[in-house]
Amino acid sequence: MTRHARNCTAGAVYTYNEKKRDAADGGYGTNQKRLGKDSVKSFDCCSLTLQPCRNPVVTKDGYLFDKEAILQYIITKKNEYNRKLKEYERLKRTEDDKIAQELGRQQQQCVEKFENASKPIADKLFADKPSTSKKSGYSVGDNSISNMANGHEKKLPSFWIPSECPNAGLAKATKPDSTIYCPISQKQLKVKDLIDIKFTLLKDGDNSRSLIAKEARYMCPVTHDILSNSVPCAILRPTGDVVTMECVEKLIKKDMIHPLTNQKLKDKDIIPLQRGGTGYATTNDNLEGKEKRPMLQV
Repeated sequence: MTRHARNCTAGAVYTYNEKKRDAADGGYGTNQKRLGKDSVKSFDCCSLTLQPCRNPVVTKDGYLFDKEAILQYIITKKNEYNRKLKEYERLKRTEDDKIAQELGRQQQQCVEKFENASKPIADKLFADKPSTSKKSGYSVGDNSISNMANGHEKKLPSFWIPSECPNAGLAKATKPDSTIYCPISQKQLKVKDLIDIKFTLLKDGDNSRSLIAKEARYMCPVTHDILSNSVPCAILRPTGDVVTMECVEKLIKKDMIHPLTNQKLKDKDIIPLQRGGTGYATTNDNLEGKEKRPMLQV
C-alpha cells in the first residue's frame, strides 16, 4: 500500500492524520483530554467547599469534610425535610377532604336514587324533558358534548392548558424521607458518626509562606513521610491521627497497637482516607474527560 506523508494533499486516500486534523478544525469527533492536578481535589480539602479544612472531620467511609460545611449541609437538609413534611400534611388533608366529599356525593346519589324509585309512575311519565335550543335545534342537556353547556359558559375551554387536561389532578401526597445522606457516598449520614481528625504539620522551618501556600503541608506522625494525593492515607479512629497506608500495613497491622498511644486497635478503627474527587474526576484512577461531538462522515 502506498504511504502518504502528513501534509500530503494530492493523495487519493483520506489519511488518518487528515481526518483527525479536519475533525479538530470542524468540531467533529470525540474531544478527549487528560485532566491535570489542578482539577483534582487535594487530600486535605473539604469535599463540599474544595478548600483546605480548618476543622476537619471524616465519615465512616473516609470522606473528608470541614465541620462547619457538613453541619450546615445537615441543617439545610433538615429544614428541607420539615418543609416537605408540611407540604405532605397539606396534600394529605386535601386528599382526605376530597375522599370525604366523594363519599358524601355517593351517599346523596343513593338517597336520590331511592327517592326516584319510590315516586309514582305517572310522575315519571310527565317529567320535564331536557330543553332544546331554538336556534340550532340540538339538545344542550346533560348529554351534550359542547364544552359551553352544563354551566361551563364562563369557564375557559382551553384544553391545552395543563390544569384543564382531563387527567389533571392534585399532586399525590408522598411522605418525605427523613434520612440524611452523605453528599459524596450517598449513604446515611449522622452527626454522631463524624470523626474529628488532626493532621501533623510538616516541620520544614519555612515561616515566610502561609500554610495554604505550601505544597507540602502535612506528614505522617509515625514515619514522617510527606502526605499528598499520591500517598494513600488512613485515619486512626481513637485519636484521629492521619498516617500513611504503608505505615498501617507494615507497622500497625502486625500487632494492632496504636504506635503513638499503645492503645489496642480493631479493624474498624482504621479508616482509609478517600483521595481526589471533584466535579470532573471522581477518583484518582479516572482523570480523563471526554466530550462527544458529531461524527465526521466520509
